[in-house]
Amino acid sequence: MADKKPLVILTRKLPDSVETRMRELFDAELNDNDEAFSREKLLEAIGRADVLVPTVTDRIDADIIASAGPKLKLIASFGTGVDHIDLKAAREAGITVTNTPGVLTEDTADVAMALILSVPRRIAEGNALIRQGGWSGWAPTGMLGHRINGKRLGIVGMGRIGQAIARRARGFGMSIHYHNRRAVHPDIEKSLEATHWDDLGQMLSRMDIVSVNCPHTQSTHHLLSREMLSRIPAQAYVVNTSRGEVIDEIALADLLEDRKIAGAGLDVYENEPEITPKLMALDNVVLLPHIGSATIEGRLSMGDKVIINIQTFVDGHTPPDRVIEVMI
Repeated sequence: MADKKPLVILTRKLPDSVETRMRELFDAELNDNDEAFSREKLLEAIGRADVLVPTVTDRIDADIIASAGPKLKLIASFGTGVDHIDLKAAREAGITVTNTPGVLTEDTADVAMALILSVPRRIAEGNALIRQGGWSGWAPTGMLGHRINGKRLGIVGMGRIGQAIARRARGFGMSIHYHNRRAVHPDIEKSLEATHWDDLGQMLSRMDIVSVNCPHTQSTHHLLSREMLSRIPAQAYVVNTSRGEVIDEIALADLLEDRKIAGAGLDVYENEPEITPKLMALDNVVLLPHIGSATIEGRLSMGDKVIINIQTFVDGHTPPDRVIEVMI
């Protein structure tokens, strides 16, 4: 591959500066219309490419990987999550997979914190009330919500993003709790004054706000099942900026409709871009279009990481962001 520029196929439109640099370094095919690849187009691309640059909208399953041409040796995903790629099939086919970790931590934590603030304080409801002409002025009992200070925040998944959310929440006077397979380093726990719970159900039943921040894997699919969601107190709120598949979305919608959960702030959904219709009709839910990582700075940093991963691989070295194991 080092004797000529590798054929790099991008499945979506990336920032202009990222695409320009890719054209300078590689034989890059761009997707100017930014329409997500159909399965047929994805099969055609993976059959020709030396390097495929997919995004979360592309499902690179075992059948897709089995159709890869002999030249394909690298899937350089534009994004942090890799649940859209069959890592086991890629490994067995001798295909290296990379992602773009770390660069989206602060952006996603910002959106999570925005939802943590906006749902209990009914920010979206207030905005809609004014725009619909329904506001008649200040009233002592108008648009009453709940304060954040002093509330317990339960973080499901205390990785980089979970810790970034915890730091923000501490600034608002919240008490930090978290569920992980393993406790974080004692120094991190101490700095965040965080309490670790081995038992997810025990934690959920005691929280005022639950923030979902774990990756989607086989073991976390519907981690917040109907049974687990039912343990959340009726006055509590759920925020998800991770992956929609971690929550049973239909069960969540049912509990929200019945006011067995007070409200939710969602940036991700189980079957994107489709959203459970019941959620769309509820006024106690804030819905965002998967914008957790949507900053100019973040997208440029993601592009830089993709380029570095490809160039390092082309030069015969191990890419810095190689995904080295199948996460289950």
